[in-house]
Amino acid sequence: MRGAPRARSVLSRLDRAVFAQVAKRTWPAAEPVLPRLSRSANRGVLWFGIAAGMWALGGARGRRAAMRGAASLALASLTVNTLAKGAVGRQRPVLDRVPLPRRLPRQPLTTSFPSGHAASAAAFTAGVALESRGMGAALVPVAASVAFSRVYTGVHYPSDVLAGMALGAGAAFAVRGLVPTRDLVPVPARPRAKVPALPDGDGLVVVVNPSSGAGTHLVDPASQIAALLPKAEVLLCGEGGGSLPDLLETAAAEAARRGGVFGVCGGDGTVNAAVAPALRNRVPMLVLPGGTFNHFAADLGVDSVADGCHALAHGHAVRADVGRVRPRGRGAGREPVYFVNTFSLGVYPELVRLREHWSPRIGGPAATLLGAARVLRTATPLEAEVNGRPRSMWFLFAGNGVYRSVGLAPLRRHDVADGLLDVRIAQAGRLARPRLLATAAGGLARTRLYAAARTTGLSVANLPAGTHMAYDGEVVPAGPELVIDKLPEALTVYRPLTD
Repeated sequence: MRGAPRARSVLSRLDRAVFAQVAKRTWPAAEPVLPRLSRSANRGVLWFGIAAGMWALGGARGRRAAMRGAASLALASLTVNTLAKGAVGRQRPVLDRVPLPRRLPRQPLTTSFPSGHAASAAAFTAGVALESRGMGAALVPVAASVAFSRVYTGVHYPSDVLAGMALGAGAAFAVRGLVPTRDLVPVPARPRAKVPALPDGDGLVVVVNPSSGAGTHLVDPASQIAALLPKAEVLLCGEGGGSLPDLLETAAAEAARRGGVFGVCGGDGTVNAAVAPALRNRVPMLVLPGGTFNHFAADLGVDSVADGCHALAHGHAVRADVGRVRPRGRGAGREPVYFVNTFSLGVYPELVRLREHWSPRIGGPAATLLGAARVLRTATPLEAEVNGRPRSMWFLFAGNGVYRSVGLAPLRRHDVADGLLDVRIAQAGRLARPRLLATAAGGLARTRLYAAARTTGLSVANLPAGTHMAYDGEVVPAGPELVIDKLPEALTVYRPLTD
């Protein structure tokens, strides 16, 4: 035991010696940068700003990385500020040796060990890197500069920074333990499909909807497709006067005639509109993310246009289930509609309608929050029969495949061909509106007014006049009676080879 105090003494002297060397050394290039960078990271402002940019411009992978980075930062901050600092109680360095221009205008009042700034920097960067190595690598110099700035400005010893970085990285891996990244989740043995490999795109007819996700792309998707697949035929919606459904039908028929591939680039609504033509013409699909919401592409592992083009070039594809909604009774003569993500009745169609109404003026996220507040304040339960049983419900949700989710929001699927509908019903009752709020906040499993089942089909009858349904973000009148079921493995779609 005698060696422990001696070792601590040696480490303490080394720590102070390194701090002194940094303090007395002249760093001309660092003086105008590092103090400002250190202040910008106060309360995680720098990292949350970067996360917002990744969310807006990074596509599906960027959004996942931003969420994981922010969650890792939150856990690291909680651990450092509530546990670690109070347990050690180390005093801050004496500033006498630190040149005045380097010092922060406001000195921290908390204890020194470990560095919260270093923990946040390492946590956010490691969390991002666990989702996207490229984005994580780009953040390493920023995180290292923030960590070093704490020694440079004299508010931490080097060991404070190293310990903070270790805790931050540990927080990122702890978050991954709770919410595994895609590479850790066992991928089911999805049925692979035999499809043509088109390295230069010869035989691909792809429709691009430029209005999907307008303003959210750094690179025009049509130009990117043309560069990666120079022999593909790229059709832009809106050119030539044709409507999107007509253009998709024409493109699918032409791809089938050539024995090639039918492609679509857009959001979930555009992809949904392409499903029926693909099924009618029995042609394989290439789905490229080009919209505000690209849930189906993301669940296939196609996070970017490049991912989809790579899968096409190498001939990697799987079969996917398609959800189907068929009118019954008085509406039996109408064509069925299909969904590749989700179908719902109740409050969600109204939320989608409000979001679409307000988003052009205030943006998608703000419109979603405003719509949710309106729905929570004004919504009334939907009265109908589900599988012959009367129900008073806030919503009925059916996912094309089993989803992991929090509250009302389906998050992701690991299998797009499991043959199941993920059915969830939030029923009304006493204290109905507070219960709906608890449901929206993630309290599904804690209320008896929530029912869930995995099935292959269900029927809904006696829907009131004026009821709307939502499927893949589209909202249309529902009709009085519906049958919701599945077409197992009906769609052949390209995806990167991961299993």
